[in-house]
Amino acid sequence: MYNSLLTGKDWLGELLRGHPNRISNSLRMQKNSFNALCNLLIERNLLNTNRCSRVGVRESVAIFLTTVGFSSRQRTTCERFQHSLETISRHVKRVAKALCKLAPDLIKPTNLQACPQRIMNDPLLYPYFKDCVGAIDGTLISAWAPSELHNAFRSRKSEINQNVLAICDFNLMFTYVLAGWEGSANDSRVLMDALRRDGNFPWPPQGKYYLVDSGFCNFPGFLAPYRQHRYHINSWRGAMFEPKGPEELFNKRHSRLRNAIERAFGVLKGRFPILKGPMPRYSFKRQVQIVIACCVLHNWLRANYNNDRYFRRAELGKFDPDEEADDAYQIVRQSHQDIEEQSHFRDTLAAALWAHKH
Repeated sequence: MYNSLLTGKDWLGELLRGHPNRISNSLRMQKNSFNALCNLLIERNLLNTNRCSRVGVRESVAIFLTTVGFSSRQRTTCERFQHSLETISRHVKRVAKALCKLAPDLIKPTNLQACPQRIMNDPLLYPYFKDCVGAIDGTLISAWAPSELHNAFRSRKSEINQNVLAICDFNLMFTYVLAGWEGSANDSRVLMDALRRDGNFPWPPQGKYYLVDSGFCNFPGFLAPYRQHRYHINSWRGAMFEPKGPEELFNKRHSRLRNAIERAFGVLKGRFPILKGPMPRYSFKRQVQIVIACCVLHNWLRANYNNDRYFRRAELGKFDPDEEADDAYQIVRQSHQDIEEQSHFRDTLAAALWAHKH
C-alpha cells in the first residue's frame, strides 16, 4: 500500500537539504535544533538505531514531531512517511518515552533564591515582587477517552480534556508539570493534591512565593489577586481604565507578571497543536507522556535556542492567548492564621505600590 517513490527518509532528506523554512514549518524547529535533538537522544542512549532497522533515529523523531506538530489524522502521517499506522504509533510512543526520561533534567527550578531578572529590570515590579519565583496555572489539553469516561473528562467548555497544572519561571521555562487529571477537575483541587502527595513539588523557600490566579486560595507561598476587583490584562486597556485604588493597581501588576505562564502555554500549544486537539485514540498513559514530552522539548529549545521564532513571538506579545482562567473558587484547608498572614502581606504590598504609583 505505501509504495510511493518518495519515502519518509527521502522526504526528511529533502527537508534537511532544502529551504530553512520548510523544516521549520514541517517539524516546528530549525535544522540545527532538530539535528542536535537527535544527537542528544542518541548520546543518552534513549533512542538506538540498532533497535529499528527500517526507521532510523532521525526519521523516528521526525514522525513524532510531525504527529504533535499538526492536528491532523494519523493516516496523513502514514502517507507522508510511507509506514503503516502501527509503525507510526509505535515510533510516537518510543520517542515520547525517550523525551520523558529527560524531564528530570529539563523540567526543574534553576534558582529559587535569586530575584528573577524580569523583575529586577522593571521598576514597576521591583522591589515589590522581588520574592516572587514563578507563576502557577492550569490549562486544558485535548484528550481522548472512551464514552463511559466522558463525564469525568468533560471540561467547563464541554470538551474532552485533561487538566494540566504547570509552574513556569519568567524566562517562559516550565519548572513543574503535573499531567493526567480529568478535565472536570478544578485547578485548585489539582494543586492541593500535588501539595499533599507529590514529593517532587518545588515548594518555594521561606519568604518566597508563586503567583496564582483567583481560582486558587491566597495562602503562604502562593499570592493570589483580589477577587472583587478587575484582574485580566484586557481589563486595563485604554487610559479610562486606569486603576482606581491600591487593590486594582496590585491586580494590574500581578496580572502583568503572572502573564508569563499564559505566554508559556501559548508557545507550547502554538508549536504543538495536538495539545489543542483532536487527540488521537492513544491510551491515557501515552497522552500524558505526550504532554510531558512536549514540555521537555519546549524547555530544551528555550534553553538552547533563544532565537526560536515561537519564543520571539511570545516576547513581542504576539501569541494566541490560552483559555480564560478558571474562576471557580474552591476553599482549601488552611489555617485561619496562615490566610490572615498572607492577606496582610498582600495588603501591605498593594499599599506600597499605590504609594509609589507616581
